[in-house]
Amino acid sequence: MSKIEELVSSGKSLLENGDFSNALSFFEQALLLDPKDPDLWNYKGAALRSLGRYAESMECFNNSLKLDPRDKFSS
Repeated sequence: MSKIEELVSSGKSLLENGDFSNALSFFEQALLLDPKDPDLWNYKGAALRSLGRYAESMECFNNSLKLDPRDKFSS
């Protein structure tokens, strides 16, 4: 498993368990390694939305759409 996969797996687990702040941290670390991955922007957006940080989450979803306009999760 790659470092990014480990970070995403941990982040998703935390997100599912309601630990949104720590999940966000893992997704941000993954984005530092691969800022052009639209899925990572979606995960970060989901964590931010769960924290009530709606404007920031929309920026993440927009970044995902810029990277992949066909992304079904961001549209």
